[in-house]
This record gives sequence, C-alpha cells and structure tokens, in this order.
Amino acid sequence: MSTDQIPFLIELTEDQQIIKDTIRNFAENKIRPVIMDYDETQKFPMELLQELGELGFMGILFPEEYGGAGLGYIEFEIIIEELARVDPSIALSVAAHNGLCTNHIYRFANDELKKKYLPDLVTGKKIGAWGLTEPGSGSDAAGMKTVAEKDGDYYILNGTKNFITHGTYGETAVVMAITDKSAGRKGISAFIVEKGTPGFIAGKKENKLGMRSCETSQLIFENCRVPKENLIGEEGMGFTQAMHVLEGGRISIASLSVGLAQGCLEESIKYSKERHQFGKPIADFQAIQFKLAEMQTNVEAARTLTLRAAYMKDKGIPNKKEAAMAKLFASEIAERAASEAVQIHGGYGFIKDYPVEKFYRDVKLLTIGEGTSEIQRIVIARDLLKD
Repeated sequence: MSTDQIPFLIELTEDQQIIKDTIRNFAENKIRPVIMDYDETQKFPMELLQELGELGFMGILFPEEYGGAGLGYIEFEIIIEELARVDPSIALSVAAHNGLCTNHIYRFANDELKKKYLPDLVTGKKIGAWGLTEPGSGSDAAGMKTVAEKDGDYYILNGTKNFITHGTYGETAVVMAITDKSAGRKGISAFIVEKGTPGFIAGKKENKLGMRSCETSQLIFENCRVPKENLIGEEGMGFTQAMHVLEGGRISIASLSVGLAQGCLEESIKYSKERHQFGKPIADFQAIQFKLAEMQTNVEAARTLTLRAAYMKDKGIPNKKEAAMAKLFASEIAERAASEAVQIHGGYGFIKDYPVEKFYRDVKLLTIGEGTSEIQRIVIARDLLKD
C-alpha cells in the first residue's frame, strides 16, 4: 500500500469507542481527584498503574498469551491521549512502560526471555525502564560510554544512564551498552537487567519542572554481572533495535501531546465562558475566539497525523517519517496550546488552582523526550532527500 492510499480520516470502531469511554472514565474518576497531590509530592502512582494493568492498559500492544490486551497503535493512541487530557504525567508512565522496555523485549527478545519477563510487565505487576540516554549522550545516542564486557557466562556492565523514566521503580530494565568499542553504533548491544542484581543501582532522582509523578532517575552499573542469556538478540544489534523502538515511542509522545493540547483547549473553553470582563464572558471577545479556533484546528491536525502514523504502524507500513512528523507537529502545537491556555486564564493561569498551570509545566518535555524537535526535522529531511 502506498502512502497515497492511507485513509485520511479514521472512524473509531465500536470496540475502540468502548476503550475510549473506559479510559476517559478512569482518568476522570480515579486520576483527576489526586493530580495535584501526586504532582506536589512527586508520588509515584503505583496503585493507579496497577489498576490500569488490571484493565489491560499496561499491556496494550502485546498478545493475550502473555497477558496483554492484544491491541494496536490506534488503540494505544486513544488510551494515551485520554490519559494525557487529564494528567500527562501518568500518561507518560503508561506510554514509556508499554512503548519502550516492554516493547523492546516483545519485538526483539527470544521466546525464553519473552515468557520470563513479559507476563509481569504486560499485567502491570512490574514496571519497566529503558536505558539509552547517558550524561554525555542524548541526541547522539551512539556516543554512549556504558560498556558490557564478556566474562564467561556473564556480561559485566559499567556505566551510567541518565534521565531514565522509572529508573527507581522499574523492576525490569532494558539497557544498551557497548560490547565492541571498535564497531561504533554496530558495537552496541541490549540487555535485560533485573532490579536487585548486584552492581545495579538506582541513582539520583531528578527534581523536575513537570511530569513530576512520573519519576526520572539515573541508572548506575558498577561491575554488574548480567547472565549472557539476557542479551536481547545478537551482539551489536542494540542500537538498531533501539531506533525501531523509538519509532513507536514517537507515536506515543505525539499521542500524549494531542491529549495535553486537548486538555488545554477544554479548560480554555470552560474558563472563557465562566470569566466575565466588561460585562460579558471573555468567550464573546474575538481575540479569545481566535485563540480557541487555532487551538482546535491544531489539535485536529495533530490527531490526524498521529492516527495516520499509528495506522501505518499497525499495517506494517514503514512510518519513520510519519512518526517523526506526528511527534514534531503534535509536541510543538501542544506547547503553543499550553501557552495560549495560560494566556486566556490570565493571572489565574499562573496559579495551581487551575489545570493549565500544570499543563504548561508538563508540556516542555514533549519537544525534548524521545528525540528533540531538531532530531525529528533531521529524520524528516533525510527521508525527503534520500535517493
């Protein structure tokens, strides 16, 4: 199928609508009442994630044989968007757990490793972490320094990973490390490392601007002995695996961005109808109407781009460029939507009594995480200019 034949609009099936209603009700009834408590205290939402696991939302993309929901990326988009519409922080935890660690194991590990690790991950009994970024390598992922040296039946890992989602609470981690220093990115391999393995330490927990209940920390490896059976795939394939995982991750961040922008729009509409100035609701002023109209247009465009990339992913159609476009556009319009939402709220947008204050803090990560906007532009341009 060529990209010209991909549907422009996607109508939700009855089952997809049920999923949308279910996750929206959960977000409204279980998450919304505790948002600010979790944000202020940086409390990790383990109880909520376990409840989401019972509903099948911690194993969205994975077959029922492992305890998963057996759904696709369109359903993934729906779920992440609905969570982010209420609390982007919890949406990020669900997206990272499904799309990174668990997805890496499902896509590239052998059957023995899948049977060992996936059941607990896809049901939410254990939380997953994914270790690629390091203190000195972010966008330049191939510049990592963590090494894994073969020693009989083990690999000895040494190094530090930075900005790792679920670095403290994650009980199962997929970690990229260099096994052949002379081979560049082709010398990077991926390993499963269990919490509690000697030499595997959760380092500094970051005190973040936003996404505060989705904890982020360092992973430190000091002569950490990992069984050779925990190598994912073959030696030297870790970087390639990670890049494929990130394609799906970009769809998840795009979905999160759409949800956050939708939340900003809804709060802005509500406030503009309630707030009166000069004897009438501020929604009657054209300046406010123009802001709302632009937000709505951008949200619809971002959602369409994201669903298109999700559709392609589900159909097995190459979607590297489309995922990058969705992530780039959705994250940047979300940033604008959050800014405009605060502007519409005026002084009230600057205080924590209104949801837009938190949206404004949370949104900045979306143009940075899982590939900055600059990296997305490089990906798109390279695809356009390839022979």
